[in-house]
Amino acid sequence: MRHFDLCVIGSGPAGQKAAIQAAKLGKKVCVVEKKSVVGGAAINTGTIPSKSLREAILHMVSGRRLGPYTDPYSGVGEGGGPAGRDSRIQDLITWCSRVISAEVEVATRALLNNEIALLRGRATFEDAKTVRVEDEGGRTEILSADHFVVAVGTTPARPSFVPFDGVNVVDSDALLKMPRLPRSIIVVGGGVIGTEYASMLQALGVRTTLIEGKTRLLDFLDSEISEALQYHLRQAGMTLRMGEKVVKIEVIDTPEGARSSDDKMAQATLESGKTLVADCLLFCIGRQGATEGLNLEKAGLHADDRGRIQVNERYQTDVAHIYAAGDVIGFPALASTSMEQGRVAACHMFGERVESVPNLFPYGIYAIPEISMVGWTEDQLTKEGIPFEAGIAQYKEIARSQLMGDETGMLKILIHTESRVILGVHVIGAGATELIHIGQAVMAFKGTVDYFINAVFNYPTLAECYKVAAFNGANKLRHV
Repeated sequence: MRHFDLCVIGSGPAGQKAAIQAAKLGKKVCVVEKKSVVGGAAINTGTIPSKSLREAILHMVSGRRLGPYTDPYSGVGEGGGPAGRDSRIQDLITWCSRVISAEVEVATRALLNNEIALLRGRATFEDAKTVRVEDEGGRTEILSADHFVVAVGTTPARPSFVPFDGVNVVDSDALLKMPRLPRSIIVVGGGVIGTEYASMLQALGVRTTLIEGKTRLLDFLDSEISEALQYHLRQAGMTLRMGEKVVKIEVIDTPEGARSSDDKMAQATLESGKTLVADCLLFCIGRQGATEGLNLEKAGLHADDRGRIQVNERYQTDVAHIYAAGDVIGFPALASTSMEQGRVAACHMFGERVESVPNLFPYGIYAIPEISMVGWTEDQLTKEGIPFEAGIAQYKEIARSQLMGDETGMLKILIHTESRVILGVHVIGAGATELIHIGQAVMAFKGTVDYFINAVFNYPTLAECYKVAAFNGANKLRHV
């Protein structure tokens, strides 16, 4: 029986970073991965595929080339006919596949370069210190470890009442496997994944209807940013059905006279009695922790009804030597935060001093338009009774946005009225997920609005938004 200092179950962002951090500390580490490729959902079905799809769509819409490989849109037929539409989705998928393959290679090399044993197969706990690994051929190996990190990620929730068929009714994993680009689509669920894909499909010219049970999209965002997102989505032609719940989903024969690319269509019946019909329906409500089959009970653990594992602030489970990180522990379930969780877990278990600042984790939503935030929202500050003022810069005020030909966007900084310290930064528009890191760095050092007033930014850049927003906020503080 082989023995390791650390056994990581799952090779997604959390698992990778936990394993590499432990290896850097001189520990003997193995990673168990049930799939044929490493990277988890982030590289293979989630983060990288969706973001590469988004990038490809933006290049297509702007008419630019997709880099050194090819110009996949040159052959798309005029008028968006069936052949042209099918060619378009296949070109997009081909581009995404290239990016995914490159990222898988990078992740694999990173593990091997750090002398981490990569075991292919499904892990099952035998007890709190031992796991059984069974590969696709039925061969098994039992190994032991002093510590474990469960980083198995999540899979899309697939309720029994939803008739998934991979063509007319799909989940987010199946979206990139669609044989053709639909003319119309219903997206059920206005969370991060649903909102991102809905905005991409709308940009591709697909008639998109987004259904969300809450009255606001992405309600963890600052309310002004969320409202701006809804406005821009509607301006792009999307139909938003807010505060609506789907009670029935069916695959039906295409109604006579309907303009469809298939002989079947998806139909959604809402609680309000409305009936919506489209070529395709994308179901994006919830994800389930991929803990089934791990036999957590044998290790003294259990998952909740959504397959998630509860942890403390250092990502320890109820069993002290077993940690969990990444999407399997729940919100925020982002690749960036998962990486940090894995790193912190590995440092903590081996006594390495580590400082983590979850209150400064940036959130990035790769919708069209892009969104990012760090720190407090206006709603949170108001609820806590913290005095603040908001400084705002509209992209249309910034020369760089004029050069880009894209005036859609705004940057907002939240300023403590007494100390003038920056409490939060919120951005919607091109480059939002890059811009946010400037605010994140200033907040980490408890910087004030005066830093942005006195700083000199390259001209013309989108970073100038910080200076414009700072002057706007400072003027409000002076009641100007």
